[in-house]
Amino acid sequence: MDMHTVVVGTSGTTAQDVIAVARGNARVELSAAAVDALAAAREIVDALAAKPEPVYGVSTGFGALASRHISQDLRAQLQRNIVRSHAAGMGPRVEREVVRALMFLRLKTVASGHTGVRPEVAQTMADVLNAGITPVVHEYGSLGCSGDLAPLSHCALTLMGEGDAEGPDGTVRPAGELLAAHGITPVELREKEGLALLNGTDGMLGMLVMALADLKSLYTSADITAALSLEALLGTDKVLAPELHAIRPHPGQGVSADNMLRVLAGSGLTGRHAEITGDAPRVQDAYSVRCAPQVNGAGRDTLDYAAVVAARELASAVDNPVVLPDGRVESNGNFHGAPVAYVLDFLAIVAADLGSITERRTDRLLDKNRSHGLPPFLADDAGVDSGLMIAQYTQAALVSEMKRLAVPASADSIPSSAMQEDHVSMGWSAARKLRTAVDNLARIVAVELYAATRAVELRAAGGLTPAPASQAAIEALRAAGVQGPGPDRFLAPDLAAADAFVRAGKLVAAVEAVTGPLA
Repeated sequence: MDMHTVVVGTSGTTAQDVIAVARGNARVELSAAAVDALAAAREIVDALAAKPEPVYGVSTGFGALASRHISQDLRAQLQRNIVRSHAAGMGPRVEREVVRALMFLRLKTVASGHTGVRPEVAQTMADVLNAGITPVVHEYGSLGCSGDLAPLSHCALTLMGEGDAEGPDGTVRPAGELLAAHGITPVELREKEGLALLNGTDGMLGMLVMALADLKSLYTSADITAALSLEALLGTDKVLAPELHAIRPHPGQGVSADNMLRVLAGSGLTGRHAEITGDAPRVQDAYSVRCAPQVNGAGRDTLDYAAVVAARELASAVDNPVVLPDGRVESNGNFHGAPVAYVLDFLAIVAADLGSITERRTDRLLDKNRSHGLPPFLADDAGVDSGLMIAQYTQAALVSEMKRLAVPASADSIPSSAMQEDHVSMGWSAARKLRTAVDNLARIVAVELYAATRAVELRAAGGLTPAPASQAAIEALRAAGVQGPGPDRFLAPDLAAADAFVRAGKLVAAVEAVTGPLA
C-alpha cells in the first residue's frame, strides 16, 4: 500500500488527492482543524436535538416523510434505518477505485464541519479507507439528486459493520468480519449522522475527477496518433502553423496544433505527396487530417471547463441540512447534481467526436484509393490476408457505441419520493456511461496508433525518413511487444497490446523523449 498520506481538512480537497486515494491507496488523515470543526458542529446538532421544536434531519423523518417529528428514543433507530432502507442498489459491482473515491469525497464533506457528524464517525471512515476495505456498491440506485443515495448507503452500511465488503486481499466478506479483523469498531449512528453519510454528489464527482485525468492523457495520445496519420498520408504540416491558429484563438486548438507540429518536426514525408506518388499536387488534406487540431482542441477546452466545475465541487460541502457558522441548521438544495451531470455529459460528447474523427483517419489509411500509395488495408499480401480490415470494423463498432453513449443523461429526469424529489440530475448515470466512453476511446486511439505506425513503417521501407518522434513511437511500440504484420508473419492484430501501451502512457513518454513535454 502506498505510504503517501492525504490530510483532509475543512476546506475541501484536490483532484490529485482524490486520485491518490482512489487509485494509489494513499493513507488518509484528519487534520486537527477538521477534528475541531467536527466537534463544534456536533455541539450545535446536540443542542438542537435536545429542543422540543422539530429540526429537519435531526428530529424529523426524511424526504416525503419530513413532516413527522421523531422522539428521542427512536432517533438512533431512525439513522440506522435510513442507511439500511436506502442500501437498495442493484446490478453489477462498481469498480474499487470508484468506491474509494466515493468514500473519500464523503469524508471530505464530513470533515468540513458543516454536517454535524461526530469526529469518531469521520475517523472510522478514514480507518476503513486505510485498511483497504471496500464496500460492495452496485451500479444502479442513484438518481443524482439528494445525493448518490444507494451507493453511499452501501458505504455507510460497512461503517455500521453490516452488508458485504471487499478486503485488501480482494475477497468479499461480511463487513463486520473485516472491521473486526482490522480492529475497527462499527459506528453507532446518532442524530443526523445517517443522513449526512448519504447526501452528496460524491460518486459522480469522483468519476468526473478520474475521467478528466484519463482524458487529458488520451487527448495527448490522440494528438500524436493524428500526427502519425498525417505523416503516413503524406499530408502537409503547414496547416499546423501557429500563425494560423492565432487568428482563431481557442486555447485547446493551439495546444493540439503545437503538439502535432512538434511530433512531425524533421519528417521526410510531410508535404511530399506529388513528389512521392507522382500525382497532381494535393491542394488540401481531408477534414479528418486537416481539422484535427480544431476537433481535438475543442475537446481540450471542454475538459478545461469540466475541470473548473470539478474544482468548485471539490471545494464544496454538499449535505442537507447543513450546519452554518452562525449555528443555524438549514435545509438547502446543494445536493442537486446538475452542475456535475452537465459536464459529465459534455465530456461524453467530445469523447465521441474524438473517437469519430480518429476512426475516419484510420479508414483513410486502409483505403488504397485514398491512402496515396499504401497497400490495401495495409496488408502484407492483400488478398492472401485482409490486413487491418477488421481492426477498423472493431474501431467502427466502438465509435458507434460512443455515439450512443453521448446521448445526455442529464436531459432526463424522473420523479421520486412521492413527488417530493420531482426533478433529478441523473448525474450518476452520466458518470457511469462516461467511464465506458473513456474506456472505448482508449481502444479507438490504440487502433489508429496500430494502423498509423504500420503505415509509417511501410513508407520507411520505401526509403523515406519519418520524423524522429514518429520513429521513437514505433520503436517503443515494438519494444513493448506490439508487433505488426511482416513478410513471414501475419497474426491477429495486437490491438489489446496497443491499447495497453496507450493506457500506460508509454506512447506519450516515447514521443516526449524526443519532443520534450507535450500539453
